[in-house]
Amino acid sequence: MPRTKSSEKSTEKVGIPQWLEEEIKSIEFTESEIINRTGYILEIYFKDYKLDIQLYEALPDGRTIVEGISIPSSQDTSKFLKGFVYEFKIKISRGKLSDKTIEFLKSQFSLEMDSIYQFVLMELQLMDVESEENSKQLLDDTEDL
Repeated sequence: MPRTKSSEKSTEKVGIPQWLEEEIKSIEFTESEIINRTGYILEIYFKDYKLDIQLYEALPDGRTIVEGISIPSSQDTSKFLKGFVYEFKIKISRGKLSDKTIEFLKSQFSLEMDSIYQFVLMELQLMDVESEENSKQLLDDTEDL
């Protein structure tokens, strides 16, 4: 049996309305802080100057994975290594959503979200974890003597 227009509309997914797109594009990131965390690089997007990283210590909002963290173009991304432990210095900026947007996201997508975050990598430093483990192993070996 063919569908009527009204039944087609009820099965369509609700998209993001234009007013919401405009709000997100024009959001002002007013609150910011710089934090240090250790972790490793999951993925490097050379053309876009972005990274996905896994952190050992959670960020203030509870997340331990940051996708699409921006890298300053002054950084040489060819020297970045996936899977190696780094100390990351990250600038986290927060922009609050309007009450209308918060309610829309909650009612249409069951998503409880009141802010949008922007992450920028300020610095990263490769940590020498392997040599620390080797020196610890040497200490453990000498204790057996």
